Amino acid sequence: MPYGGEPPQLLKRRFTYEGRKFGFESARLRLPNRTEGEWECIRHPGGALAVPVTAKGKFVLVRQYRFTVQGRLLEFPAGTLEPNESPLATIQREIEEETGYRSHRWQKLGEFFVAPGYSDEIIYAFLAQDLELLDNPPEQDSDEDLEPVLMTAEEVEKAIHTGDLADAKSITAFLLARPYL
Repeated sequence: MPYGGEPPQLLKRRFTYEGRKFGFESARLRLPNRTEGEWECIRHPGGALAVPVTAKGKFVLVRQYRFTVQGRLLEFPAGTLEPNESPLATIQREIEEETGYRSHRWQKLGEFFVAPGYSDEIIYAFLAQDLELLDNPPEQDSDEDLEPVLMTAEEVEKAIHTGDLADAKSITAFLLARPYL
């Protein structure tokens, strides 16, 4: 994504944590207005998300346990980009693992930052259509606990308004997909 304006001057940088899926960085910067300060952020390789839609117009979501909120969230299938893997390859793999469907028609919807106040994570969103239910889907990752959920567009909208679907990346991708349906 393009960035505008003069970049800040990096004075000092250090990584304080490097985990399996993300890292934590702190940096001392001098901004173009000469202000100096310390900033911290989560460094993330990015992710890909699909808005899968069946031939009958049902959206395929997953109800997934999320450690961070200590509960299950309703979301569209998504996954973290692996090294040297394109966003499309990531989501093609993830949709099969998480939902048991394979898509034969993909359209890029766009890309967006998840929480730019503290993370550089970017999500690449795709519309997945012409779905095929797999006889033998790949096994889910060992650290996942999820179940597929089929919903109409009206049910998705209601879930957003009632707070049952509170995942920002899923809400954003749903809104990006609506003009194409």
